[in-house]
Amino acid sequence: MPPAILKGWVDRVIRPGVAYEFLEGDSGEGVPRGLLRAGRAVVFNTSNTLPEREQKAFGDPLQTIWENCIFGLCGVTDFYRKTYGVVVTSTAEQRAAWLDDVRGIVSEYFPIR
Repeated sequence: MPPAILKGWVDRVIRPGVAYEFLEGDSGEGVPRGLLRAGRAVVFNTSNTLPEREQKAFGDPLQTIWENCIFGLCGVTDFYRKTYGVVVTSTAEQRAAWLDDVRGIVSEYFPIR
């Protein structure tokens, strides 16, 4: 799960009437229609678990949450997520390289026009 403070933000911001809506006559049990005009979303997260162990033990629940349960619900179809880790054993050089990577990805997905 995302950290509690981020989950709280998602619950307050990604909400019916703002980020998605249910069609008239739907009691909330159907498939919502996304209202966000954003066509793209990028999520970066960190981890203290080796990627191989994470995948074997848990699959990739964060991908599902962000892609399907949050952005997909809101109509965002171009989604990218990347995880950096293992943070606890990383060096300053590794973290600097991760930040450079983030800058490159953001520039690619959201070019300045």
